Amino acid sequence: MIAPQPNDPAQLDDATLDFAARMFDLARHGEADELEAYLAKGLPPNLRDHKGDSLLMLAAYHGHAAAVRVMLQHKADAGLRNDNGQTPIAGAAFKGHVAVVQALLDGGADIEGASPDGKTALMIAAMFNRVEIVELLLAHGADINARSASGTTALEASRAMGAPETAALLERRLAN
Repeated sequence: MIAPQPNDPAQLDDATLDFAARMFDLARHGEADELEAYLAKGLPPNLRDHKGDSLLMLAAYHGHAAAVRVMLQHKADAGLRNDNGQTPIAGAAFKGHVAVVQALLDGGADIEGASPDGKTALMIAAMFNRVEIVELLLAHGADINARSASGTTALEASRAMGAPETAALLERRLAN
């Protein structure tokens, strides 16, 4: 007989599932003060939903820097990947949330933490023409020459995606 797993939703009661859903909603909506109160009372900072998205990932993806800072102060793992292998910094770079990227960097996020396809936050920001995030990541030491699993650099990705401002920025940086 296989013992039930503690994280198996089939083994949790409705009240527990409702509570978890509320916590994920707080993260999505950036309710930093409420999250702070629950984290201070013992809410696990790396609580994850059915897609593997942590509270931190949800707050980062939805652009809530204050909530991100609160979770990082409570030892949320800035490098915790969801089931697709994506990190909070990659999600924030994709969505264009500069303040969130800064908060994650301040909280120790791995600037080079690549997704399973080898794309870094810099590549993602470059692809979607997120100039300010590209500048921020480069200022914090992102590897401009890193290559994805397919061998593509941030510059090549920005050109392929039709992101002229980030392509120009990366060209200037590479020329210096």
